[in-house]
Amino acid sequence: MSTVPSSSNSFLPTELQTAVLGGSESIPESTPIIKGYAFPPPPSSASSSSSSSVDYELLLDAMLTTGFQATHFAMACDEVTRMLTWRLSQEDLENTQEGLEMKEALRDTEFEDPATHNDVRTKIFLGCTSNLISSGVRESIRYLCQHKLIDVLVTTAGGIEEDLIKCMAPTYVGDFNLKGKELRPKGLNRIGNLLLPNDNYCKFEDWLMPILDAMLKEQREDGVLWTPSRMIRRLGKEINHEESIYYWCYKNDIPVYCPSITDGSIGDMLYFHTFKSGVDDDANLGGQTHIVLDIVRDIRSMNNESVTCKCWRRTGAIILGGGLPKHHICNANLMRNGADFAVFLNTAQEFDGSDSGAKPDEAVSWGKIKMEARPVKVHGEATLLFPLLVARTFAKIGRW
Repeated sequence: MSTVPSSSNSFLPTELQTAVLGGSESIPESTPIIKGYAFPPPPSSASSSSSSSVDYELLLDAMLTTGFQATHFAMACDEVTRMLTWRLSQEDLENTQEGLEMKEALRDTEFEDPATHNDVRTKIFLGCTSNLISSGVRESIRYLCQHKLIDVLVTTAGGIEEDLIKCMAPTYVGDFNLKGKELRPKGLNRIGNLLLPNDNYCKFEDWLMPILDAMLKEQREDGVLWTPSRMIRRLGKEINHEESIYYWCYKNDIPVYCPSITDGSIGDMLYFHTFKSGVDDDANLGGQTHIVLDIVRDIRSMNNESVTCKCWRRTGAIILGGGLPKHHICNANLMRNGADFAVFLNTAQEFDGSDSGAKPDEAVSWGKIKMEARPVKVHGEATLLFPLLVARTFAKIGRW
């Protein structure tokens, strides 16, 4: 309720006092006040070394009270911190309904003993689109996989192959304004302001084809049932390169799901391989003359990543970008009535009704995020923000 306008303005018409100079409701004293980071004075001279330096910890702290997406970024860091620090030992298993349900679900499991509860951590799902693997965000994601800071990774076909290709040849900085009609004759492919020589894909084909030969042989002779995740694990093993995300996923037994694995260069190579393996018409497509990838087995495995957590283990989702990785992770968490923690980081808008731009509250309506969760969406570009988020959370807190 507005307060009465000040009597010092009594000379103004009443309608002006009401429309322009009306009073305000009081704001609770605990409400944060907008205030950004106060930079120290700059050096007094080029050779000066006495001036105080920027405190990047305080700079990141100040984002919470900066407003707009800086505040959302700080909230996202807090949400990831909650993911990393949650332990089953924090739950009250005696005096709350949820706690009693957890205790009952723990019965006859390896975690029934309270002494083990500090070992039960949040299962963290990370989703990313392929452009982020093409960019330098790849190194941030590799860091998370190398140090077992996430539990499940979901990406697209490009998110697989771009990592593997970078182990063979580099991606270069280009320009958004480079013309496609000038790049095409030069054999240069553009991803935003990145450049990938076509030779990179030729090297990838030379590397991948013998692996596909071996996979087909194992399928025919040993009855190996390939799934996209099992294929990705094999590729991670074969690349044997410490700069690779999927090498570390293989080493650390982190499952990687990609139901769209044919939608990229890997799909091209699988198509090319059918000519080599003997598929020449649709009549042969039901046989064993080509590599078969079972996506049904993978959707069972992916959903079970969530379901097997049951009610006594929290799940968290960190999703960079939209599209398939976003929906695949959210839908898997639907199977357990929603994720406990969630951070979305993308530039998509919700006005077109796409899942990519949907805010977390829409996922709550589907049961993909729990009703009592505190999810955060940051409207921003991941190459700017995700390395900062990793520095602020995973690299600072760790997992153990």
